[in-house]
Amino acid sequence: MECQRELFDLDSEIIYLNGAYMSPNLKSVIAAGIDGIYKKTNPSSLLINDFFEPPKRIKKLFAQLIDAPDYSSISLIPSVSYGMANIAKNAELHAGDEVLIVGEQFPSNYYCWKHHADQVNAAVKVVSCPMTEYRAAAWNEAILSAITDRTKVVTIPIVHWADGTLFDVQRICAKAHAHDAICVVDGTQSIGALPFSLTDVPLDALVCAAYKWLLSPYATGFCYMSERFHQGEPIEHSWINRKGSEDFTALVNYQEEYKAGAHRYDVGQSPNFVLLPMVEAALQQILAWTPEASTSYIAAISDQGIEYLREKFIIEEDAYRAKHLFGIRLQDVSRMAAIKEALEQAQISVSYRGDCIRVSPNVYNTKSEFYRLVTILMDNA
Repeated sequence: MECQRELFDLDSEIIYLNGAYMSPNLKSVIAAGIDGIYKKTNPSSLLINDFFEPPKRIKKLFAQLIDAPDYSSISLIPSVSYGMANIAKNAELHAGDEVLIVGEQFPSNYYCWKHHADQVNAAVKVVSCPMTEYRAAAWNEAILSAITDRTKVVTIPIVHWADGTLFDVQRICAKAHAHDAICVVDGTQSIGALPFSLTDVPLDALVCAAYKWLLSPYATGFCYMSERFHQGEPIEHSWINRKGSEDFTALVNYQEEYKAGAHRYDVGQSPNFVLLPMVEAALQQILAWTPEASTSYIAAISDQGIEYLREKFIIEEDAYRAKHLFGIRLQDVSRMAAIKEALEQAQISVSYRGDCIRVSPNVYNTKSEFYRLVTILMDNA
């Protein structure tokens, strides 16, 4: 793969190494959104199929991306918290059960579990990060050791949002299932950029906001749910999720039965006529590139620079960090203010999470841009 910058509408004066914060728009995504706006300008052009066919197409694209067995296992959600709330409501927690999460996990994967655990006198068990320089391997082992017969739910990311730590979800979910626990994964900071297949990791549920590595608009996302959730109760009771909702003339004949699979968990007004065409354009492009090619390109522009940075900074071992998102820790934390100022002056966009400089390149970046980052960091360490 070559640099894909020409497909994006990026400011040429800014070096954007911050895809984990929010993705820039593909030009094709912008065009799809504009077309969607104009379509509603003439509402008579919106037909019944426009409520049902675009969501179906988009679910099929996402199912293809993660190797889901069928698109009916996918629901459309506006946020990770929405997807997690549906999962938590149907997780059947009881007094004395434990929900296991990792330390400093994104809040959307904490608050709903804390709420549901509190309702039934269950507990949220946090596996904190070991305080060592290279800690991902030990962190993974600590998670595995923390899973016991009391564990009811293990809910973790594939990639830690703050520093890019890779979690061995295959081993973790295998142990969770061995203890009859549900395995839930947040794919927001990985799906689209990192190859992933449900055939390799048979999760119970996967939640993914789409505005980062799926290059889609804010307030869009996906939730995969295995068959164990297909008879559950959604947090929202939308008309469109009910059986037979395609027949508008019969909507007054209230229907108790939901549609099959995970469609019952779709957010209300899921066939958004502006956002869904944008998501569809983004997914088509990601599938055309393939996550394998994307992550290989990102590695090619950054791996050598990371080796230079390790002379003065702490960066996790390659086997335990994501290529597209990683944390740079200072050996001398007093230099952080000077580094922030230097990066801002150079118009290099990164994020700061905890004690990390979080760097997250994508296919629109170049090797020279990454080396500009390296130079400034090395000069100000």
